[in-house]
Amino acid sequence: MELVLPRPDDFHLHLRDGAAMADVLAASARQFARAVVMPNLKPPVRTTAEALAYRDRILAALPKGSDFRPLMTLYLTESMTPDEIARAKDSGAVIGVKLYPAGATTNADAGVTDLARVRPVLEAMQRHEIPLLIHGEITDPTVDVFDREAVFVDGVLDPLRRDFPALRVVLEHVTTRHAVQYVQSAAQNLAATITPQHLLYNRNALFAGGLRPHYYCLPLLKLESDRRALVDAATGTDARFFLGTDSAPHARHAKEAACGCAGIYSAPAALELYAEVFETAGALDRLADFASRRGANFYGLPHNKGTVRLVQEAWKVPASCAFGGEKVVPLRAGEILAWRLDG
Repeated sequence: MELVLPRPDDFHLHLRDGAAMADVLAASARQFARAVVMPNLKPPVRTTAEALAYRDRILAALPKGSDFRPLMTLYLTESMTPDEIARAKDSGAVIGVKLYPAGATTNADAGVTDLARVRPVLEAMQRHEIPLLIHGEITDPTVDVFDREAVFVDGVLDPLRRDFPALRVVLEHVTTRHAVQYVQSAAQNLAATITPQHLLYNRNALFAGGLRPHYYCLPLLKLESDRRALVDAATGTDARFFLGTDSAPHARHAKEAACGCAGIYSAPAALELYAEVFETAGALDRLADFASRRGANFYGLPHNKGTVRLVQEAWKVPASCAFGGEKVVPLRAGEILAWRLDG
């Protein structure tokens, strides 16, 4: 059996920088025509000039002959100005601005502590039609870590959307039934990306036979009922749910540590993992919409030319991959997958 898809896009990707980026970039470029590249480097990508320079580094590191196109983002800070949004729009290269609540995830220390401090920037984004991409978790330490997405949706996202009704918003890597239902009930200018790990696993995976650091990501894996809601959304007909891997590589020693990093590296087998989900749900005929059309439509991008081919053929995910002189462990390392990307 085979499955031919229009060339897909990844609307949420971490590529890192330098030698580490050079090692992981090819895995995404092989599978996707375009990707929305996250800006949470050290230091973060805060200006259009920095985004253009990062784009140039990505393009220089691509394998020969690759036409992969990085879609750049800016890291929203409380010092950003509306003029920067105008520059981003004029560049034609910046596709969105990323909101990290301060301390919510990897390299989020420079994020936003109070949305009131970025209102002029949000107004400029609404005016220039630049989407706001949100890591949707509250960081209040009194809120249970498994409830942080739901509390964010009700207490932060909903008021934000009432204040800026024309602002296009992407709620990144949704993980809960509550968030899915919120997006489904909202206007068409709200969308959401869904990762392979949140479609495949519930939070039991973190503790199967012991503590499993390579299943630790933020937002965390949630309940089985949440996972099923995500599968229903991804394989359903609502065009606001689309592919975003949130592939986020960390060196093995940084994951297998006393205080391990959050992030799952799914890029080497991303499409194969999504195909597994859609096949199990009896919805392989809808994978093309989820992977190749919906995200492009939301962002106002043309559909990619060409196709990719998935075949039902067993192969083993490598136990580890190169990562800037270190090793990174991919999702499903050492396991056999039933689908393989051909070529």
